[in-house]
Amino acid sequence: MVDATWGTGEPPRDVLGPVDDGRAFDHDHPPRADLLADCVHCGFCLPSCPTYVLWGAEADSPRGRIYLMNEGVDGEPLSPSMVSHFDKCLGCMACVTACPSGVQYDRLIEDTRAQVERRFTRDRGDALLRRAIFALFPYPRRLRLLRGPLRAYQSSGLQRLVARSGLLDRLGPTLATLESLAPRLRKVPPPPSRVAARGARRAVVGMLTGCVQGAFFPEVNSATVRVLAAEGCDVVIPPGQGCCGALSVHNGRRDEALRFARRLIDTFEHTGMDYFVVNAAGCGSSLKEYGDLLADDPAYARRAAAFAAKVRDLAELLEELGPVAPRHPLPLTVAYHDACHLAHAQGVRAQPRALLRGIPGLTVREIADPELCCGSAGIWNVLNPVPAAELGDRKAANVLATGAELLVTANPGCMMQVAAALRRQGAELAMAHTAQVLDASLRGLGADALRTP
Repeated sequence: MVDATWGTGEPPRDVLGPVDDGRAFDHDHPPRADLLADCVHCGFCLPSCPTYVLWGAEADSPRGRIYLMNEGVDGEPLSPSMVSHFDKCLGCMACVTACPSGVQYDRLIEDTRAQVERRFTRDRGDALLRRAIFALFPYPRRLRLLRGPLRAYQSSGLQRLVARSGLLDRLGPTLATLESLAPRLRKVPPPPSRVAARGARRAVVGMLTGCVQGAFFPEVNSATVRVLAAEGCDVVIPPGQGCCGALSVHNGRRDEALRFARRLIDTFEHTGMDYFVVNAAGCGSSLKEYGDLLADDPAYARRAAAFAAKVRDLAELLEELGPVAPRHPLPLTVAYHDACHLAHAQGVRAQPRALLRGIPGLTVREIADPELCCGSAGIWNVLNPVPAAELGDRKAANVLATGAELLVTANPGCMMQVAAALRRQGAELAMAHTAQVLDASLRGLGADALRTP
């Protein structure tokens, strides 16, 4: 596969090769010693860390990884063992919420992973898998090319035949995981480049269509546009907007993330938008950090900070504006799942619940252990399919225990991960994005429109 850096004037990382000078980190944004020193190793993070809950290993806890980062800062080499513990972190940021000392673990693990990607030689299988993932997932057009073959696979009966044969399980957990995550695709036309507000205009909103969201959940984007327009927003959706860089920055591919970020800023900067709305939690958390990501770029630093200041999650923006469109009843019991990068990375918890509870007839039930990740975590479930399935099964069991008729969340990765876990348990439960529930209420579609799995 062709590395995305070709044609950009920069040689691919694997051509440059890692630097081996006997030290774990170089001087290009290593994990900062002052931030590492904020950790007092109290252990409040342990119950919220998915890998510590699974394995009980100190090195696979936030404070254990901080200890390893300290060793790297002190000059220890970047060993395969050290890297394995960094790789096993989901990046869910539950530890950031739990920490009483305000440790910026999110910044630390992001800087550490960028060092790993530059300076560590992965084994061939891992390197090829990662290269394949990043040649596909951050490119919406390439993802959309998969829709036709995937729909044919699902509708022809071949998917059921393959499932009965057990072939994918024999070929390996990664292939089986990828197949199980694929959602049931729906044919939805893309939204126009600009949609006018219904009634008085209250704001002009730029909207991210996303990579996985746009390719596999276009109905979520359509619902988002309708909700924003109903609430008095002009919605601006430039075609060909590309990836926001979240997947890249969360996995240490900093140069790639910078290119995506610059392009997105260029695309939306002159649209006249008051806000930039996001309906995928992982994307939103990275977009809000564009100011930090591009702080060293003299041509983009100020522009990136101004852009980041306009970024809002959909629920965050709707609560900020306040409702004006009338809600129709939805007699429905829903369980709300906190996507990690919405609750922990962005601190957006109350807003989606308030929006749901504002719908007449709708009841919101809480899920046990809400701070524990479902195991999706971007591409973590593809790179670590077995422990990801354990976390998914735990989350699915807690969801089913609520007795809800519908699971609501705000991230495509969570929707795919929990849906796969429910199928493994032989259960069926309808799932929807917060935008789809609001859209059904605003349009008076009734609860049955959401109850079908």
